[in-house]
Amino acid sequence: QVQLVESGGGLVQAGGSLRLSCAASGSIVSINTMAWYRQAPGKQRELVAAITSGGSTNYADSVKGRFTISRDNARNTVYLQMNSLKPEDAAVFYCNADVTYYSDGLYRRRDYWGQGTQVTVSS
Repeated sequence: QVQLVESGGGLVQAGGSLRLSCAASGSIVSINTMAWYRQAPGKQRELVAAITSGGSTNYADSVKGRFTISRDNARNTVYLQMNSLKPEDAAVFYCNADVTYYSDGLYRRRDYWGQGTQVTVSS
């Protein structure tokens, strides 16, 4: 069993900052890529930022220069520092992790998703 627990969402004024956290727990062998996605009402879920186990990152063009993804491998935790927030950033943010885990004597691998955390940006 693997669980991702997100925190840090909330209400912020335009131009403000938020820091999201996502901690993975369970019978984890390794985590390759961890990522943040977001989904606004009526829109498709989109990749915001991703980071590999080695620290390589990529970002959506819309957040480059404003958001920073990082991870603490010892804690199986990924962070998203969001600065200069805009109203169009408002969405439910979801944590994603590509997890290899051990269950019932087998190594298994699949993507896990967090429950989502709401980010609201007021103008």
